[in-house]
Amino acid sequence: MRMLFISVGKAHESYIKEGLSDFTQRINKYYKVEWQIIPPPKNAANMAALDLKKAEAESILGVIQKEDFLVLLDERGKQLSSPQLADFLQKRANDSTKQIVFLIGGAFGVNSNIVERANLSWSLSDLVFPHMLVRLILAEQIYRACTILRNEKYHHQ
Repeated sequence: MRMLFISVGKAHESYIKEGLSDFTQRINKYYKVEWQIIPPPKNAANMAALDLKKAEAESILGVIQKEDFLVLLDERGKQLSSPQLADFLQKRANDSTKQIVFLIGGAFGVNSNIVERANLSWSLSDLVFPHMLVRLILAEQIYRACTILRNEKYHHQ
């Protein structure tokens, strides 16, 4: 199974880059993982939020394949504990899912067609985090779930 992490926005900030690199390498020991950053449209500052979300949706849908399992990170989504996330990954592997896509939308969220396309809407917390930090939390939590599945020492219960 492969994982694709998609984030709409700027390239990784330097304060996030090192952590993302570390956790991405760790995850690669379990699953092949790749990051794809979708830059905002060139005229994003002059666009209405709805138009911006539509433009971002076109870019996102250009990357996602029909058979991909799409997990949308959304503050209104379902919250999972780390063991529940591990169970989710195991179920996807057992179902022979070829690729899971984890999507971090733009500053205004995602267009309704992306919400409808999502197989799962997942909330990391009731708190709201900056998108750059969400990238790091996502990578760490996926790594944590991988170690739970292998009964490794990283996660303490």
